[in-house]
Amino acid sequence: MSEDTSEREIYEQARKRVEEKKGFFVHLLTYIVVNSALVIIWLMTDPGGYPWFIWPLFGWGIGLVFHFLGVWVFDRKTDWERREIEKEAARLRKESRPQN
Repeated sequence: MSEDTSEREIYEQARKRVEEKKGFFVHLLTYIVVNSALVIIWLMTDPGGYPWFIWPLFGWGIGLVFHFLGVWVFDRKTDWERREIEKEAARLRKESRPQN
């Protein structure tokens, strides 16, 4: 039974990681589409004027970089978090056992 639980936990962690990666790609695609539209609007209305589109491009780009770092670079679960999760899981297992 422990093996099944372990396999389920691994599967659930993998599923969550895939969801995080998918979320990043959706964010990236949205960033590209919206900012491309802003550049096109600028080109159609005032191509020689102040390039105002750089502000949302830059600001949103910072958020996109942090999203990337959170998904691919930094491990979200610290050792402390893992220990706390294990402690809480052990407590819940103990509580769920029938008392004689």
